[in-house]
Amino acid sequence: MRAIISAITALTTIITSAFVYADTTAPKELAYDLRLTDYPYPYEVKFHRFHSQEKTLEMAYMYLPPQNQNAVVTLLHGKNFNGAYWKQTAHYLHQKGYGVLIPDQIGFGKSSKPKHYQYSFSALANNTRNLMTSLGISKTIVIGHSMGGMLATRFALSYPQQTSKLLLVNPIGLENYLHYVEYKDVNFFYQNELTLNAEKIKRYQQKNYYDGKWNATYDSLTNPLVGWVQGPHWKDIAYVNALTYDMLFTQPVIEEFGDLSVPAALILGTRDRTGPGRNWMKPGVQYELGRYDQLGDRIQQRNQSIEIFELKDLGHLPQIEDFERFKAVLHKTLSSK
Repeated sequence: MRAIISAITALTTIITSAFVYADTTAPKELAYDLRLTDYPYPYEVKFHRFHSQEKTLEMAYMYLPPQNQNAVVTLLHGKNFNGAYWKQTAHYLHQKGYGVLIPDQIGFGKSSKPKHYQYSFSALANNTRNLMTSLGISKTIVIGHSMGGMLATRFALSYPQQTSKLLLVNPIGLENYLHYVEYKDVNFFYQNELTLNAEKIKRYQQKNYYDGKWNATYDSLTNPLVGWVQGPHWKDIAYVNALTYDMLFTQPVIEEFGDLSVPAALILGTRDRTGPGRNWMKPGVQYELGRYDQLGDRIQQRNQSIEIFELKDLGHLPQIEDFERFKAVLHKTLSSK
């Protein structure tokens, strides 16, 4: 099934953008520590303390309990983000009566960031399941964006009995990147991370996420990254970031889409061209990575039961770029069987 959702007026977009979380700290003053201690999240942050790989770790999360025995939705963040950017989606879902669980994965946001840890989607999925168990959540709708889409897919493949539905929002991992690009080791990514600054971060997101457009909301979402780069622990964070880059290339999920046994849907902003590794393609490879306007068809060839919802002229963050259009599709995916 393919659903194309029509555009709404620019006025509505401006009005609804007021609900998007924004940190108003002046960029030049930003400096955050390893755990984003001074970065405000939209809801109360709690910590799940547990033991993993001979380490005691803390997993930060926000939890809005369900109303009237309704389902719980778990929102999984992307690589360049943390749970805070889900505020508008969480607010909408909670108003509808859903419970909403928003974790920061280990290595991200306000959670622990061990430098000596086997970062894998399986490990992060297991951590998320254990967090659910600690909160008495036996089953969840899983929504993953960007890298969170790869994690959400691994969660659904590993724990189908605890997954009532899988929704992927412009996920990366819809292609097996190492089929097309050269392998790069952790040190390669570490050195790249060390070159980042506020200008590079914003220029990358403006070009790749928002089609060259920029506003105060988009700018505010870069604050955690900018604050880290300008903060006292950037080298440690940069190394952890490098470790988590490795997962994107060496732990593909696309080859297992045919094995999904839970209802699944993709919400795709078709302007998106996110293609990890496109700057180091294998010699002679002509394949174009990140054609989200074509990936829906390719996914349905792998698994025809996966619903595809396309949002034309939106990019990598449809839930931020045009929440009203995203909300309409989200409602359809949650309502479908």
